[in-house]
Amino acid sequence: MKRILFQLFAIAFCLNTSAQSLNLSQSLPEDQSIRKGVLSNGMTYYLHSTDVTKDVASYYIIQNVGSILENDNQQGLAHFLEHMAFNGTKAFPGKGILETLQKEGIVFGKDINAYTSFDETVYNVDNVPTRPELIETGLQILHDWSNYLLLTEEEIDAERGVIKEEWRTRQNGGMRILQKNIGAMVNNSKYANRLPIGLMDIVENFEYKALRDFYHDWYRTDLQAIAVIGDFDIDEMETKIKAKFSSIPAVKDGPERFSVKIDDNEDMIYAIAMDKEVATSNISFSIRHPKSLENETIGDLKENLLNNMVNSILSTRFQEISQQPNAPFMGVRAGYSDDGFARNHKSFALGVYPKPNMQQEAFKLAITEVNRAVKFGFTNAEINRVKAEFGNYYENQISKLDDRSHRAIVRTIQKNYLKNASMKDVKAEYELVKIFFSQLTQADLLVQIKKMYTQKNRSLIVTGVDGNNNLTKADALAIIKAAENDTTLKPYEEEEEAKELMSGVTLTSGKIVSEVKNQVIGSTEFTLSNGVKVHYKFVNKNKNKVSLQAISDGGMSLVSNEDLPSANLLGQVIEMSGLGEFSATELPKVLAGKTARASTRINGITESVSGSSSTKDVKTMLQLVNLRFTKPRFDKDGYNVFMQNVDNFLIRKSKQVSSKMNDSITTILYGKNHPKERLFDKNYVSEASFDKMKSIYKTRFANVADFTFFIIGDVSKEDLKPLLENYIASIPANDIKENWKDTSSSWINKTTDKDVYLEMEDPKTSVRLSVKNDMEYSLKNMYLMRTLGDILQLRYTESLREQEGGTYGASSRGSLSKEPKEQARLSVSFDCNPDLAEKLISIVHNEMEAIKNGTIQQKDLDKTLANYLKEREESQNYNGYEMSLLMNYVLEGYNMNDPKNFEDIIKSITATDIQRVMGTLLKDAESYEIVFKPKK
Repeated sequence: MKRILFQLFAIAFCLNTSAQSLNLSQSLPEDQSIRKGVLSNGMTYYLHSTDVTKDVASYYIIQNVGSILENDNQQGLAHFLEHMAFNGTKAFPGKGILETLQKEGIVFGKDINAYTSFDETVYNVDNVPTRPELIETGLQILHDWSNYLLLTEEEIDAERGVIKEEWRTRQNGGMRILQKNIGAMVNNSKYANRLPIGLMDIVENFEYKALRDFYHDWYRTDLQAIAVIGDFDIDEMETKIKAKFSSIPAVKDGPERFSVKIDDNEDMIYAIAMDKEVATSNISFSIRHPKSLENETIGDLKENLLNNMVNSILSTRFQEISQQPNAPFMGVRAGYSDDGFARNHKSFALGVYPKPNMQQEAFKLAITEVNRAVKFGFTNAEINRVKAEFGNYYENQISKLDDRSHRAIVRTIQKNYLKNASMKDVKAEYELVKIFFSQLTQADLLVQIKKMYTQKNRSLIVTGVDGNNNLTKADALAIIKAAENDTTLKPYEEEEEAKELMSGVTLTSGKIVSEVKNQVIGSTEFTLSNGVKVHYKFVNKNKNKVSLQAISDGGMSLVSNEDLPSANLLGQVIEMSGLGEFSATELPKVLAGKTARASTRINGITESVSGSSSTKDVKTMLQLVNLRFTKPRFDKDGYNVFMQNVDNFLIRKSKQVSSKMNDSITTILYGKNHPKERLFDKNYVSEASFDKMKSIYKTRFANVADFTFFIIGDVSKEDLKPLLENYIASIPANDIKENWKDTSSSWINKTTDKDVYLEMEDPKTSVRLSVKNDMEYSLKNMYLMRTLGDILQLRYTESLREQEGGTYGASSRGSLSKEPKEQARLSVSFDCNPDLAEKLISIVHNEMEAIKNGTIQQKDLDKTLANYLKEREESQNYNGYEMSLLMNYVLEGYNMNDPKNFEDIIKSITATDIQRVMGTLLKDAESYEIVFKPKK
């Protein structure tokens, strides 16, 4: 407490001190809600108590170990070791960790996971209930991950195939381009040969001792941190950690944990790579800088603030250019940030995405705009706008401090442990930022971008396209030289006139004509004078957050077949058109410093409006909703830009194996000339029209009274009511009500079994299987179908992945739709080794038949149902649950809070129910099995 009071005093003192007299070398105030300590064996621990999700805690172990530490004959072993952590520890042999956690409803992949990078490996077990025995389980898992992996020969050999299939699944054109270019990206440092997936020759053939040696060399307490975040007493948790983890022996005389520095280069490094499955280009220009890993200071905070301001303004400038039809690129990413490879480097990076065959023009414009900023800096209007945006960001963060997710908190912890980043007190940070803002000049930002744009350590990486005029090194050097010496460049200019969002709009406010309290779920129904019904509930589970949904029947089902191309592309065109009086480039400037959005969407049988805002900006959100109805904007330039982007997408799609698969499925199931189920190709796009889009939008959103509105969040009823009268009740309406039509499409064949052969650079087999059948809709049947899909997911993980080592993972999903048809569907998909495909497909069918015949493992059912109950309980901690509660009560006629509509159903599900629903699904069902194989 004394330390906190001292920091608050220091902050107050700073506010009365000029920026010039701040001690920039002073350490940053730290977040006192995160407790950090170091045990006698060198292990670091972090604790944070929060009830953002009640009665659960998340457990993490952060290993300062990654693929960069591998020897040449160990490439892939850091990642392999990550997998082995789930395949047997001293306290949890075999699949003991997964078995123990899954029976508590904790799901592998979602709640239980890990990743390996160049410099770290991080494991997580999220949202474990805080019952005493499960707290002990969570800590025991971290304890075993630290030093007690079994690494048995049987489990190592079983995992080789899984990792080979992970490699196969991830291996595509983009990955092959990376493998060709990575040497130039890292100046041929060790990073070039340490992609975490490793080399498959090593993965398939390494000796057991090699993995065990890597483990004992590097998984040690002085390179480990554990973090526990959740709803617990922090003092009690610290006591448990000290008792449990202090006894783990420290490794004496272990190898030095070295860092790899990328060597400087005086001349620009250049590389280009092409791939048969990559049909569009991109250009990456970067300038590498050293990054200090020393303790962060107030001066570092100022430096980072200025860098982020530069990034934001550059991004806005490039966004504006990309929205011009004659721009040679679709987009540009520009900014100064941590290097993507080495933790002791940062880089200024320019990522350019040219339009077809415009690489030189795109790079020239991008590098010219960077040099415009380097020479002239930024306007006062730009600086003031970004100050407003950053101020709004900090205010939102401060208002939601108690709502930070476990994962958000652990990201802060990871950066502290791995990169020595400060765990900043955001309130104190914002006070310092306000001081910096008060003294900020245009010259400060000009100096900052000049620091970024230096002559040394440059690289240019090109993804080229065979047959195109690709950007050469000579081209690039000439373009850069011309831009840097261009005496005709002029400063960036823009209008500084402030405008209001509702400019040009004459409002005639309406009234709330009735207000009815719903005692069952605690909501209020407002009926407005224009006929709109608004269902509202005050919810502050997530602070400073308000959400809006408005929904109306109709959607695509009321659009003619010939207008479907226009309707399907409409949403993006609307987003790129702006709103009201403002273009897509002007609107963000009007909204600077506000947190509010509203967008529209046309779905299969509905159209909808979605909105969200902070509490202070509810008015702005409702103004945006008003404009979506009263003054939508249709910008021809925005349309033209979007259609150019679509053309580029079609070029990219033409070479992608995954796109060829999806197109093949559509054609096989619906034929080549189906009026609704069509390929997204040039013919389809050519039938879209700007005028049709305008007409469709105005028709679908013609009558606000045909929409039912739902608003939940941290806004009081008394504050909301006048806003509803001003901005929703004022929208003109009529008495026309629409209903959706059933225009669903049928497969041309009841049963399809087809092999499709495709050319592939890296051969793999992809299996797509689906079964559908009519089924009466009920909440129980809906949960039965979901349970069926999830049980099969567990079975396929065990049989296809763990037992056979034939796939990285199979996806299984069961569902039951209510509208437009009451129809059940089960879908299974996976990639695999071509040599094992037929065996794995047979296993897929055998697992389904086993369930049909009543062979259901009770433990799989128990795991699945436990997860549903756990997820529901956790979801009730968040505003999103309340929105679902409100919408289901009004639109579907049932109360989610009533146990008979969830808990009673889940607890009543038996193995016999699952057998029955599988039998119903498979009886006289429609199905397809489409298998994609490499063309020989």
